[in-house]
Parts: sequence; C-alpha cells; structure tokens
Amino acid sequence: MNQQGILAQSLALAAALGLGATLIAVPAAAEEARTHQVNWGQCPDDVVAEAAPTVLQCATVRVPLDYTHPEGEHIDLAVSRLAAANPDKRRGVLMLNPGGPGGSGLALSALLVAQGLPSSVTDRYDLIGMDTRGIGHSTPVSCGFTTDSPYYSNIPPYAVDDAAVTAQAKVAEQAAKQCDNNDDGRLRHLTTANTARDLDRIRDALGEEKTSYLGYSYGTALGAAYASMFPERSDRVVLDSNIGDTHLDRDGMRRYALGMEQTLPDFANWAASRHDSYGLGSTPTQVRTSYFSIAGALDKTPVAGINGNLFRLLTFGHLFKQTQYPALAQTWQKLREGDAPAARSLKALQQGGTDGPVSPTDNALTVFLAVTCNDVEWPEDVNTYRRGVAKDRERYPLYGAATANITPCAFWPHAPAEQPVEVDPEGPRNVLLLQNRRDASTPHLGGKMLREKFGDRARLISVDDSGHGVYVLGRNSCALNTTTRYLVEGQMPTDDTFCRAN
Repeated sequence: MNQQGILAQSLALAAALGLGATLIAVPAAAEEARTHQVNWGQCPDDVVAEAAPTVLQCATVRVPLDYTHPEGEHIDLAVSRLAAANPDKRRGVLMLNPGGPGGSGLALSALLVAQGLPSSVTDRYDLIGMDTRGIGHSTPVSCGFTTDSPYYSNIPPYAVDDAAVTAQAKVAEQAAKQCDNNDDGRLRHLTTANTARDLDRIRDALGEEKTSYLGYSYGTALGAAYASMFPERSDRVVLDSNIGDTHLDRDGMRRYALGMEQTLPDFANWAASRHDSYGLGSTPTQVRTSYFSIAGALDKTPVAGINGNLFRLLTFGHLFKQTQYPALAQTWQKLREGDAPAARSLKALQQGGTDGPVSPTDNALTVFLAVTCNDVEWPEDVNTYRRGVAKDRERYPLYGAATANITPCAFWPHAPAEQPVEVDPEGPRNVLLLQNRRDASTPHLGGKMLREKFGDRARLISVDDSGHGVYVLGRNSCALNTTTRYLVEGQMPTDDTFCRAN
C-alpha cells in the first residue's frame, strides 16, 4: 500500500508516493538506441507536465489481451524511459511500479529522481515506468463511476453496526453490476499474472535478457509474481512496503487496520507535543481519544458532507507520510470545530476537485477492482463480512470495521480464470524486501510473510520508521545505503537486517 500512488482508489496512494512533489532537474540522458521493438518519442502532455523539468521518452508496446489466445485481440501498454545517464556504466533496465493496482507509473522515475534517487542508480539503469494494463495511457478500462457514485473508495466505509454492513453490501453489489455492464470484455483479463506476463513482453521488446525491478505497495505483489513466474529473467529485485503475497485478498485488506493501529501512535506522539497549537490532547492517549470523539460526532452529524466514514479514511491516508501530519492535525481541528467551509474543501478534494459527471478516479477504482477481484476468490456470504466487521471492530477499533467490510469482489461476475501466482522459493537469491516497522496499509507483517515464502531467495530489511515507502521515499540512511549497494553493486545482505531510526 500505492501505496502508490500512493491512492486514487483510496486517498492513500497519492500520499504514499508523494504525488505533487516539486521535481528537480537531472543530467540529460544518453540517447543511444538500445531498443528492439520500441520506438521512443514524446510523452503525453500530462506526463510531460507531471515529470517536468525531467524529460522522459515514451512509447507503446502491444501485448495480448488474453495470453491463452496470443494471436487474438491485443492492447496497448504505455511505457516511459529515463535513459541511463552514463552509458559506460549502464547495467540494464530497472522497471518501476508505484502500486495500486491502479496507479499510473509513467512519471514515477521523475518523482524518484526528485526525491533523491542516487545518481549511481540513474547512471546504471534505464528507468522504465509504465501504465500497466487497463491504466491511464495504456488501453484503459472503466466501470463508469461518477462523482456522485456511492462507491468512491476501494477501502470500504467504516461499519458502525450490522445494518451498515447490509447497506454497504447494496453499494458493493451495484458497483460490481456497473462494472459488468460497462465491461467491453477486457476486465476479466486484468490480473497480476497477466501484468507480470506484460512485464516480460516489455523486457523482450526492450531487447534485454533480464530486468531489474523496483515496486512499491501492490507493486511488491507484481514483483513477487514476476520473480516467481520468470525467475531466470529477473535480475535485481527490490520490493518495498510488501502486502505479503502476489495478490491482495480479504486478509490482506484487513491488515490495513493492523497497520493503522501500529502507525497512529506516531501521529499521536507528534500531535501531543503540539497540543498548544492544535488542542488534540497533551498525551498520546488523549489524542487517540480525540480520534474516536471526532469520528463519533461526525457519525451523528456530518459537517458539510464529511461524515465519520470519510474522516476515518482521511486519517488513514494522511498516516502514509509523516510530512502529512500537520495537515492531518489541522483537519482534525477544523472538523472538531464544525468548520463547514474547510469541510467542503476536504469533500472536494476527496471527489477529485471536479464538478464533472465522470469521477476522476474512475479508472483507478476500476483497475483496482478488476485485478483484486480477478486474482483470487472472495467470500460471497454477507454474514461472513458481518462477523469479520464485528471481530475487527474489537481487534482494531481505529479502522477494523472499515477494512473488514464488504467489497464488490463478493459480487464479482467472473470467477478467477487461474489460481493466484505462488511465490517460488526456488531461484536466484535476488529479492530484497524493504519494510517500515509502522506502515498504515502494509504493516511489517507483510514483509515477514513474503520473506518466509521466498525463503533463501530473499532478505528482509526492517526499518524503525513510520510511513509507506522506504527506498528514496523514506528517510532512513541504513535502508537507503543498503538498497543502493544492492542495485549498483549487487551486494545482497548476508542476513535479514534491522535499520535503526536516524
């Protein structure tokens, strides 16, 4: 979790990837042609604007919609390149993924450079971003979600009681039907396995025998799938903020609540030390009490459209980066005071800041649903979700009654076409796992789970820090140096490593 980017499908993806960060210039990339089937040219205008002043090249790669019928319909994949700055040191390509599923990655290389990606990495790799199948400038898919749709986030709303689960079941069922009604036959082919196959088609089109990979949040699931399906073609693989498997299932969604329980204390400590400014409590316990107090009040009386559900979602998303803490404290303060103008601004932000009929997050919402629901079977019985909500409301009172709530996957019209990709422990020791100890959407448990599944192929770097995203997006020097050494020199840690806070 992004995530992401770092969450059009929920507010968290944008926070995780730090979207909107000011980008800085990098040395002009070498223009030496190293492609076989890829014709590089100018990127779409929105990508140019997002990446500026970094100049990227873009191209299109054609891949089968259905890999069981490779001669049938094909779709376009949009890819970008920031060429290696030092051709004499060039090692190969480093594919990037921001998470999601549903996050656009065309400008991710520029974001990472702006965040401080070491030149030793940009010297040695062509950074390859992409919009994976169904997303953005690739052949897109749409469920037709609108700005007034009751389905607005892929994280279900907090269920205050059983009746709320029943009400959400109706919303989830309608969302699944809407996706089915708008499906042109492509949705069922959006899976992590097919996206991993796409990565290998891109590798081949670039004329590379192997590819390195850096993926964040859901991008760890995609990277784990690629390293398992194509172990001999994977070079140096870095999986950052792991969800714990090659797919997101119901248990994975419920772990978001564990992550929030582990991460909120960092914000509570921060806010308590600033009580004179924000008035949220002079101790972490008092700040936590303020959360429940504000949420409960908004459950009863929303402020300008912001109810308890949206308040909890906004809080979850703002825990993805510590730089968001001041904005989160201000949000709590204004909502507690019943500041209607401020609440209307938050509502507009949640809706994407547009008055048009089509939701700006429709594409991201659609891809998240399609991949998540197609990858693995989800329970169909509403009572299963009622029991889960009741249990997690007690286990994880901050957010458990949201992440255990029912999703459209319970009503998805298509059963998975294949089994989820199994993590393959047989293969080269080339998977470096990065995980903060406190992460709202991908708790440390996810890194431990994937480490166990990969066995001796992987090493886990556990970081005493808070937030979503470790390498470059985080602030820990030990994790930064360890990962850079691996990407540049191939130096994999001998054992799992704990990085102390700086």
